[in-house]
Amino acid sequence: MTSEGLIKYWRESASDSLDTSKTLFMPGKYHHCLFFLHLAIEKMLKAVFVKQKNATPPPTHDLVRLAETAGIAAPETRKLELAEISSFNVSARYDDYKKQFYTKATKEYTEKWLDKGKTIFTELEAALS
Repeated sequence: MTSEGLIKYWRESASDSLDTSKTLFMPGKYHHCLFFLHLAIEKMLKAVFVKQKNATPPPTHDLVRLAETAGIAAPETRKLELAEISSFNVSARYDDYKKQFYTKATKEYTEKWLDKGKTIFTELEAALS
């Protein structure tokens, strides 16, 4: 697949994951909403990686590492946000973290991070233009 094809793939998949995240927020599936938010940001970072490096992105879910390897210069506050969003991947998957994550994923917390995630998503989209 060409770089353009990979970018298109990651971008479309990211958009679908973000739509899923928004949809899951409505019925109160907050932990699932946050998990799909992580997927959306991860996929957008992988699209940016392909654009910047003309290579296949590394097989990682660590958003800070992906941003750094893609050559995205991010302020410390953005790195902290990406680190928090990265935690949604682990916390939503593994049983020993789930109970704590379910308690953390309140409506207010989820809404806050969904808003931050949408902002990050939009910034990454701009980086692809």
